[in-house]
Amino acid sequence: MATQISEKQSVSELVITWEALPDDFQLEDEPVENTGQPILAGALRESLEIAGFIQPEMLIASNFGLCATINGDFIAKAPDWLYVPSVKEIIPERKSYTPNLEGDTPGIVMEFLSHTEGGEYSVKRTYPPGKWFFYEQILQVPIYVIFDPDGGLLEFYQLENSRYELKQPDENGLHWIESMGLFLGTWRGEKEARTGYWLRWWNKDDELLLWSVEMINKERQKAEQERQEKERLRDYLKSQGIDPDNLPT
Repeated sequence: MATQISEKQSVSELVITWEALPDDFQLEDEPVENTGQPILAGALRESLEIAGFIQPEMLIASNFGLCATINGDFIAKAPDWLYVPSVKEIIPERKSYTPNLEGDTPGIVMEFLSHTEGGEYSVKRTYPPGKWFFYEQILQVPIYVIFDPDGGLLEFYQLENSRYELKQPDENGLHWIESMGLFLGTWRGEKEARTGYWLRWWNKDDELLLWSVEMINKERQKAEQERQEKERLRDYLKSQGIDPDNLPT
């Protein structure tokens, strides 16, 4: 029988330890609630990869179990997206991650809201505790993002004095993430046949980190501009009575 976390217990009274999960422990299988969530998570990672941000020691994952032991009971919560600056051991196929034991505390966790309540806002303390309580009080993740893909609402919470405080974006509608050296904000457009709101990254110079399809289009536009410039030059030379094909090399 699971040990109960009393509503009257303060966090300081809880026994929180960081232990490896037993080999036979079954992580709760939290199903993806809609097909859009993996696309949103993948898009966040893709632009980081293209920009050369991701390093081998980092852990970036989606729908992935974060673990802790509270009063002797293993707890696992699976945020829709997470970033850990550094892990102690690079494991190609992790099934879960225990902060402090295996490396840094996650720098940021994200939840993408869906039509059904997934417990993103839950501050429930009794076993098993809600996600908000787990991220804020147990793991103490510095930044917690809650994003509504349908309406485009981005709620950006920062841990201050052991409590999440809602932060307003800057004049460009962006939030600075110091641990990543990047801005996070919303963007509306189309990718992978999905038109709507997306979470996107911007660098310190307010430049949008591009997806692969955007990089390809950018290169195509550049090539087309260069072709047009060459054609204009050829036309000009011809107008001056100069054969552009017989110019000295």
